[in-house]
Amino acid sequence: HMEQRRHYRTLVLSDSHLGTSHSKTEEVSHFLSHVDCDRLILNGDIIDGWHLKKGGTRKWQPRHTRFFKVLMKMMERQGTEIIYVRGNHDDFLDNLAPLTFANLRIVKDYELESGGKRYFVTHGDIFDRVTTQMKCLGYTLLLAFNSFYNRYRVRHGKPYYSLSQHVKQKVKSAVNYISDFEHTLAEFARARKYDGIICGHIHHPDNTEYEGIHYLNSGDWVETLSALAEDEDGHWNIIFYTDIADSLPQDTPATNLLTIAS
Repeated sequence: HMEQRRHYRTLVLSDSHLGTSHSKTEEVSHFLSHVDCDRLILNGDIIDGWHLKKGGTRKWQPRHTRFFKVLMKMMERQGTEIIYVRGNHDDFLDNLAPLTFANLRIVKDYELESGGKRYFVTHGDIFDRVTTQMKCLGYTLLLAFNSFYNRYRVRHGKPYYSLSQHVKQKVKSAVNYISDFEHTLAEFARARKYDGIICGHIHHPDNTEYEGIHYLNSGDWVETLSALAEDEDGHWNIIFYTDIADSLPQDTPATNLLTIAS
């Protein structure tokens, strides 16, 4: 059967935090297994090494393996070039980067040519002065409550609601943090003579201009389930999984997937 697959020149996604209880591993695997792209940039915090190291309740699971199987299939079948830029939660890759293996590259940062412009690609944690604000206990509790609340909503046929997004937009310090982050990155790009910057880290997707610097943020796969897509002409868009999920073929139910992947 021939499905009409979406094709992108470049896809950028970040912050899937595999290994944490909030990670939307099935959704990110479902998305990637039904789209085509020439280049996939995994812009940091894909695996949450901090979390897996602690061992906790969240050990490596079959669905994590499936995510990497999807990546390997992209590399084999479509010849997708995969660039894995390390983040702060997957800093265990530091002793590997830079590494090239077939069409997979593991790097600390990356330079991308797009639409005649030069973009600096970085996870974004190097500009962190205030992560503590985002890491506060309240935020973790909120995420836990949010996932509980959404299980309730789904059972009652209501759509997913991101409470933490809602609250985060209300919290002044978080808003200041985001705008400081965006300005700092844009300034960095300007100082290094880039036309744009592509980052992740703050779980806040964006596609905007800062005094002539093109600022792109790929969001995350914990709350917003978002990615950046570049078309053949070098135009960029933010895509949200919730917007396109219905148009993608349905996978086997997750229960079967686990047996397939294992």
